[in-house]
Amino acid sequence: MTTATIWDREVQTAVDRLTRAAENEYYNPYQTFDWPEEIAPDAKWLSDELLSTHGTGLEEELTPEQLRLLGKWESINFYSLNVHGIRELILEVVNRIHMPGYEIPTRFFHHFVGEENEHMWFFAEFCLRYGGRIFPDLTMAFPREEHSAEFENFIVFSRILIFEQIVDHFNSRMAADASLPETIRAINRIHHQDESRHIAFGCQLVRAVHERLRAVGDERELAAAAEYVERYITLTLQQLYSVEAYRAAGIPDPLAFRGRVLASPRRAAVHEQIAGRTYAFYRRIGVLA
Repeated sequence: MTTATIWDREVQTAVDRLTRAAENEYYNPYQTFDWPEEIAPDAKWLSDELLSTHGTGLEEELTPEQLRLLGKWESINFYSLNVHGIRELILEVVNRIHMPGYEIPTRFFHHFVGEENEHMWFFAEFCLRYGGRIFPDLTMAFPREEHSAEFENFIVFSRILIFEQIVDHFNSRMAADASLPETIRAINRIHHQDESRHIAFGCQLVRAVHERLRAVGDERELAAAAEYVERYITLTLQQLYSVEAYRAAGIPDPLAFRGRVLASPRRAAVHEQIAGRTYAFYRRIGVLA
């Protein structure tokens, strides 16, 4: 069976619908945003409930200034994660554009790559203008055995989908948070608007590829796919806890502080909120039990 036969009628319908939407909703990001000289010194950079310390009780150990700085630097960490994550997913998609078997999704791949490149630009622009830097990419690749082409497709499209869904949890909340500066609300609002199409597209691709894996019936690969999804969700969530952000906020022993935040029972419930629809999707298509 060729790769082309993976893409069923639902994928074709999604490609047609989302390509039309991308063309109709196109905007020029280089002329869209109003970049003020600075973010007001007393402004919030991150919605309160999105702070990594929210609900842990550890906020009580921090001064008001440390809390303010934590919001700033966790915001910079979040946008830096977007810069690095987008660069990786663009490379994976570009490697598939106009390749045999990708004739159907390639129509939307072009819009996807163009939009993601623009997202990477405005997230980096925000970091450099208002934070003076982009946090380094600390992602580590998982060692994996060799697998089939269908399995590799599943991993690639799952990485993209998981990352986008988790990021969109933050985007949708910050876009709606009237306590944040308009510049911050705007970049999150625009990203959420575009990501709604990308997530819909990704769900169809991941579903179709997983159906192919199930049809082949290789239990080893099905188990490996489930394990990878679980690990990648966990890794993505853990990247939200940045030692560099804690250090920049003036928190003593930032590595130990990160461990205490992650160990808080409250964070497990927060992780379920952040990744809830991702877990639900992978359960629905039969990847996770």
